[in-house]
Amino acid sequence: MLQRENALQLLDQYRPEPHMRQHALASEAVMRAVARHFDENEELWGLTGLLHDLDYPMTKDSPEKHGLLAVELLDKRLPPEALAAISAHNSECTGVEPRTKMDFALRASETITGLITAAALMRPTGMEGMQPKSLKKKMKDKAFAANVNRERIMECERMGVPLDEFLGLAIAAMTPA
Repeated sequence: MLQRENALQLLDQYRPEPHMRQHALASEAVMRAVARHFDENEELWGLTGLLHDLDYPMTKDSPEKHGLLAVELLDKRLPPEALAAISAHNSECTGVEPRTKMDFALRASETITGLITAAALMRPTGMEGMQPKSLKKKMKDKAFAANVNRERIMECERMGVPLDEFLGLAIAAMTPA
């Protein structure tokens, strides 16, 4: 399996836009928090979050390939369960349905990063003091961060984590120490 340093080098090799690199790091942080919650392999789950959009610079105009090309690029560098989660994170376009806890974790985790980032930008204190209650309120406002898929965030419940708890895990993971 890749070491994190090598995973970061691989990510940078494909020259993601700065906001996509930040999204990768945020997704990694949330996936690590979810792994800790479940007592799963934090390194594996984190790398899965970090590299799930590896192919985005090449597939942004071909969404039906997004995730699938990443799996080809990562072949044998991550275990099969990580590759399956990466394949399933874009099931709406690829048809690869999520099945496992890790699959649903990646879908919910990578999506919540957008809502949290948008909320932080609107707050005078940024991430500091952000609460799950305020994020839940933002989720109900369809005009706020309109491109963030709320149904995907709710998939946290399919991995066995209630929404309030998931929001708390994600906020804590993304809050700078």
